[in-house]
Amino acid sequence: MAARTDSFDLGRLDLSSGEGRHLTLGVRLGDFRLGDTRYAPEPSQVDVTLDISRMTHGGYALRLRFTAGLSGPCMRCLEDAAPAVEVDAREVDQPGGGEELSSPYVEAEELDLAAWARDAYALALPSQVLCRSDCAGLCAECGANLNEQPGHAHERAPDPRWAKLRELRFE
Repeated sequence: MAARTDSFDLGRLDLSSGEGRHLTLGVRLGDFRLGDTRYAPEPSQVDVTLDISRMTHGGYALRLRFTAGLSGPCMRCLEDAAPAVEVDAREVDQPGGGEELSSPYVEAEELDLAAWARDAYALALPSQVLCRSDCAGLCAECGANLNEQPGHAHERAPDPRWAKLRELRFE
């Protein structure tokens, strides 16, 4: 496990134009709330791979990669879910390059690694956290877990529009 690093001083690498470095650093991601449900990254501190390249005319090209799990309840059946989330994010910070070439995570050659990793992880999260991709969920009528009872069914309630016809008696 790499040492925890929330921010990183890019200037101390003393990179010349075109030169790069490949680093492994530890970052704590923190918990997430999706709806009113709390989800926790697994492990809480992940090793991230940071590629740093010095660009011509100053500035940096940055790449962040890591894989982290996410633990919490499945959004369909409420059982434990633990999908793996892969992150591959890139940032460019070129002084004087305008808004498109200015990274919100770099301020005076200081990289806010924790904020970047957390934001990149949040963007990579699945839209639904599921225990498995084919999760059938819960029965809307009785709440039974349809993953454990695949043939589960209920008798359909009679259509109330036909209720008066049931009162007819033929003798």
